[in-house]
Amino acid sequence: MGLARAKLKPRRGGNPARIAARMISLTQTATLLAAAVVAVALFRFLRLSSILGYVAAGLAIGPWGLNLIGDVARITQVSEFGVVLLLFIIGLELQPTRLWVMRRIVFGLGAAQVLSCSVLLALAAWWLGLPPIAAGVVGFGLSLSSTPLVLQVLAERNQLKTQHGRAAFGILLFQDLAVLPVLAILPLVSPHETAHPAGGPWWAGLLKLLVLVALVIVGGGRLLLRPALRIVARVRVAEVFTAAALLTVIVTALLASQAGLSASLGAFLAGVLLADSEFRHELEADLEPFKGLLLGLFFVCVGMSANLGLFRSEPLTLIAVTLGFLAVKILTVTALARLARCRGASAWRLGFALPEGGEFAFVLFTLAARQRILSAPMADLLVLAVTLSMMLGPLLLIAQEKLTDRWLREPAAPYDAIEERDTPVIIAGFGRFGQIVARVLRTRRLAFTALDSSQTSVDFVRRFGNEVYYGDVARLDLLRAAGAATARVLVLAIDDVDASLRTVALVREQFPQLRIFARARNRQHAFSLMDLGVEVIVRETYGSSLEMAGRVLEALGETPAAARETVRRFREHDEATLAAQYAVKEDELKFRATTVEAAQQLEKLFEADQAKPTDG
Repeated sequence: MGLARAKLKPRRGGNPARIAARMISLTQTATLLAAAVVAVALFRFLRLSSILGYVAAGLAIGPWGLNLIGDVARITQVSEFGVVLLLFIIGLELQPTRLWVMRRIVFGLGAAQVLSCSVLLALAAWWLGLPPIAAGVVGFGLSLSSTPLVLQVLAERNQLKTQHGRAAFGILLFQDLAVLPVLAILPLVSPHETAHPAGGPWWAGLLKLLVLVALVIVGGGRLLLRPALRIVARVRVAEVFTAAALLTVIVTALLASQAGLSASLGAFLAGVLLADSEFRHELEADLEPFKGLLLGLFFVCVGMSANLGLFRSEPLTLIAVTLGFLAVKILTVTALARLARCRGASAWRLGFALPEGGEFAFVLFTLAARQRILSAPMADLLVLAVTLSMMLGPLLLIAQEKLTDRWLREPAAPYDAIEERDTPVIIAGFGRFGQIVARVLRTRRLAFTALDSSQTSVDFVRRFGNEVYYGDVARLDLLRAAGAATARVLVLAIDDVDASLRTVALVREQFPQLRIFARARNRQHAFSLMDLGVEVIVRETYGSSLEMAGRVLEALGETPAAARETVRRFREHDEATLAAQYAVKEDELKFRATTVEAAQQLEKLFEADQAKPTDG
């Protein structure tokens, strides 16, 4: 981070011999890895973000903790390459087609969030006495949110596909885009001449930025980079391609640095250039381990650089700054969500999903301190405030959800009243699986009653003319109203495993004549259904996988008849294996032995077929 610490006096050694310096370096590496492993494992066990684990590890081993590592600046220089790799991978993910599909959320709601929060927070910083440029940097930095932290929290709560989850992703995407020009402009607005390594007025820096974009995208990309990667790919050595990927990032970062711009900007431009190329996925996979490790090291350095002395010297200021910008972002994002026609509960959840600061704020405030736009004490205060906000953000979201569920939740819509009818088939769960069954039945004019426990899904399906009722299929009165007493078949297509098993238990007890055809998520779900006496079980991706395998065999030269026979024999063998595994599923050793034995039998079966003489 390279910030000057007035109160920070870490212990430093003298000038040891070269071999001793190597040993110290290995000791520091071991200390960093051990602290990261322990802290991240503990935080993930507590269902908290791994980023917070890295920061906590830095706090523990840094100068304000156990003081196991004192020279933070040298380690930070290495760790900042993780930010460069992060921006390169973000560039790889920014395909033009993806941005076009999400343009309203990204460039509408996302731009409104960054602009409004930046202006409000900058005005507050200016009112508190900061110069206009410094206030603008503070306002923009605090308007950002942590992309990995927010997405991880939403994913853990199964909210990425909700209305507020999609809106949060679009806003975070725009924030990632917005930070790049700010990082590029930052050296140009510094009031100190030493901040301009290349010298010259502001328009010279802007001209360099345009030249860099032209060189990377037009010249270096189209004419040099992609052809070079194609040549490397022909070598077919994974290590060489990984080295070429790292070289691509380093060279573009060096070009940006030599032009007096941000190294991260060069890496981002290279990523955008390759976003629609054939190398996109391979580059991302090769660089992901380096990015994860170095970015984790960067967050450890953030923790080590945090001036915990502010808890003792300026606790009220620290708390006021943290709670102040959290409140501004919650209220502003919620208001913008309402203007964007998000429902009431969804608008508040979006507001509480994005209040914390982000990892780019660390980068921004660090660079601002180096460029002398912000003072070192102010940068210390802001870094610690952002760190606290990242710890409080997930807790605020959890508290808001509990408060909403208990006091503010809108009353659930009443279940549909089903007119009692005699139908031969009941379809429980009207998602993709249940809808396909219903469409086939409709072609033969066979009546059915469809039930689903999601009001959103029911409303959506009804728009297309489907007759489906909203209700909990595990309720006895609903099953009776749907005609379970006279129906012949229950198609159990519920996605939730627990709800599926509860429904089977109820139906087996109350309607023993009703034959159950059940959808299974996986082998374990199938075993649980077999425990309850279900005889007809279809694993949801099994049939489509076999169909795909048959077509692959045909593409490789097999006749259609031979491909169908191969798939048929595999299906018979796999179903027999499933039955054998079910018999010993409680005994882990026997279960594994059965799996190995089944694989060997299948291999011998097809080897015997190949050994048979062909006719003619």
